[in-house]
Amino acid sequence: MRQTWFEPAFAETHARKMTGSFTPNGAHCQGESPNGAFVLDISSMTVLKEVHCLRMAVRPVSASGESMKIEHILLREIRMRLKAPFETSFGVTQDRRILLVEVVADGLTGWGEITAIESPSYNSETTDTAWHVVSDFIAPGLIGRDIATAAEVARLLQGIRGHNMAKAGVENALWDIEAQQRKLPLWKLLGGTREEIACGVSLGIRETPRALVDKVAEELRSGYQRIKLKIKPEKDVDFVAAVRKQFPEILLSVDANSAYGLEQADHLKKLDQFNLLMIEQPLEWDDIYTHAALQSRITTAICLDECINNEQQARAALDLGACRIINIKLGRVGGHSMARKVHDTCFKRSVPVWCGGMLESGIGRAHNIAMSTLQGFTLPGDVSASSRYWAEDIIEPEVEVSPRGTIVAPTAPGLGYRVKSEMIPKLTVRSREWSHRVQVSA
Repeated sequence: MRQTWFEPAFAETHARKMTGSFTPNGAHCQGESPNGAFVLDISSMTVLKEVHCLRMAVRPVSASGESMKIEHILLREIRMRLKAPFETSFGVTQDRRILLVEVVADGLTGWGEITAIESPSYNSETTDTAWHVVSDFIAPGLIGRDIATAAEVARLLQGIRGHNMAKAGVENALWDIEAQQRKLPLWKLLGGTREEIACGVSLGIRETPRALVDKVAEELRSGYQRIKLKIKPEKDVDFVAAVRKQFPEILLSVDANSAYGLEQADHLKKLDQFNLLMIEQPLEWDDIYTHAALQSRITTAICLDECINNEQQARAALDLGACRIINIKLGRVGGHSMARKVHDTCFKRSVPVWCGGMLESGIGRAHNIAMSTLQGFTLPGDVSASSRYWAEDIIEPEVEVSPRGTIVAPTAPGLGYRVKSEMIPKLTVRSREWSHRVQVSA
């Protein structure tokens, strides 16, 4: 008797052709392999050959004739230290715990980054919850799969509620591979049209208005086209006033990260005097309805961030009048597939979007650059130079901003940047991997 490992989806689909009937715990199933594949009894080598032929015949292919066999997934946690502490309304960050996803499909390697932070203070995901979800659900569910395009991953992971950042890290790695297969830069595969993107910078909360003004001056000398100030109660109006007085003409916005309540609407209305581009996510992280009430009471455009996790929520926010601008973060919406849908929803309504940042390493930053080339990204995003954050980034060339405040989209296939594979192990504190294999035993 011979036994062969098959992933569950293939076994369930084709077992009837091999044995006449199939149930996961039935007479023809001998158990489960360590990676979740079913072990089926096969009566002869002739049938075994037939099975392999069937498998090849049903392998999905894209319109270009390519397909991807997910052969290997490697999840790593690396530690990187920011050059300086970064303060928002929900805390101070300097030491980053970053999850990287390395996927091998059809001999090509793709990279993704899971942008969850260390605590559940931005949204409900954390570094540790993402590790758990990828390890126990996403990777076992995808390993060994044949897919025609990276866009299929979102459908395959529909059974997992939420955990968009965990999903995005894996999906985006496959977008990198698909772009390499097609010999295209990722941004072109996504449908991007901009060969150069406009860059803004996000500044953490400072101790004094004077310190903030000095930092703004430094960033303007670097060429950034838009300055965003993090704010919170007692570090808002006076700080913004000082910056606007010193720089009356710059493109200026503020980001509250849900630090206020609707009862503070009159206080937030004081920001109207500073001719701001927007105020980002002033109220609760999951409350679209109350933002609509606030937007009706202030002149400054509200931009929603944490509230928007998919295209349905984007439509709801726009229908309710809860915002006039939307920030798209790849991790928050679940990857490039959903990011494009949110973008398209806004573009059809002439609502501007821009790319938000999560203190990413160069891998996440490279994915942000690719997304930011889409036509509707009309406002400068939080895609800044590697050197603003890291003494050394994990990609080369590192991301650089031109004197006119732009980043040129890369021309090489895939992400367009080389991951420093020699550097990654030195930063890694834990890892876990999954491999697809076909095992035949007598």
